[in-house]
Amino acid sequence: MHALPPELVKAGLLIFTFGSLLLMLRIFGSIGVTAYVCIAIVAANLHVLKAVQFSAFPDPVALGTILFATTFLGTDILTEYYGPEHARRTVLLGFSGLILMTAFMIFGIGIRPLSEAQATGDWQWALDNHRHLTAIFTPVPAILLAGLSAYMGSQILDIWIYQRIRKFSHNRHLWLRNNASTWISALIDNTIFSLLAWVILAPSPLPLPVVWKTYILGTWFLRVGVALLDTPILYLAAFALPKEDRIRYRHSISAYES
Repeated sequence: MHALPPELVKAGLLIFTFGSLLLMLRIFGSIGVTAYVCIAIVAANLHVLKAVQFSAFPDPVALGTILFATTFLGTDILTEYYGPEHARRTVLLGFSGLILMTAFMIFGIGIRPLSEAQATGDWQWALDNHRHLTAIFTPVPAILLAGLSAYMGSQILDIWIYQRIRKFSHNRHLWLRNNASTWISALIDNTIFSLLAWVILAPSPLPLPVVWKTYILGTWFLRVGVALLDTPILYLAAFALPKEDRIRYRHSISAYES
């Protein structure tokens, strides 16, 4: 993959995430979407540890934007087809999952590894792996706090805006509530995370113009594009629902509109 342009691999990731989300919904229903969101939250916080130079940005950009953006699609699917309470529960599960994953890895890393003398011959891999795990899973307090704060605030806001637009439009214009809620909450998410991670809590704060142009607005425009692309996926999700969920959803829509 390294021989390919980063933008092409990013596009492949986006297609894979959309397909995975629909497949999880089709096979497991709401539980599948919840599992996807929880896993994507953990994976996005690992992606953010890697910086890549994209042609559209003057400065390197931390990964994680695409993967994290699809979690908003996941909660929109849950809000639309299973209700806001289910979506909010998924947000809390994702939050809890990230904390648990961090705690599990801290304990794993905290157990004394093999010494240089012990890690000889066939056991050298164990010491090498310990170093790699330490580099990846030792939490950076600024990144962890910024990520958790931005995640909770923006996801809850996304669900709230989605429901308000749905009520105001009398359950019409699915495309509007999907995009408007994501655009607004994504801007809030980018702002909270970027200011906390790269300015307020950073040991070497980045210049505000760089944070504003690249990390807040730059990646926000990327998330706006993702929201536009995922709108058809939200419509397709109605056909991917398990049969019993599809019937229940149609009944709920009839009751809602009446």
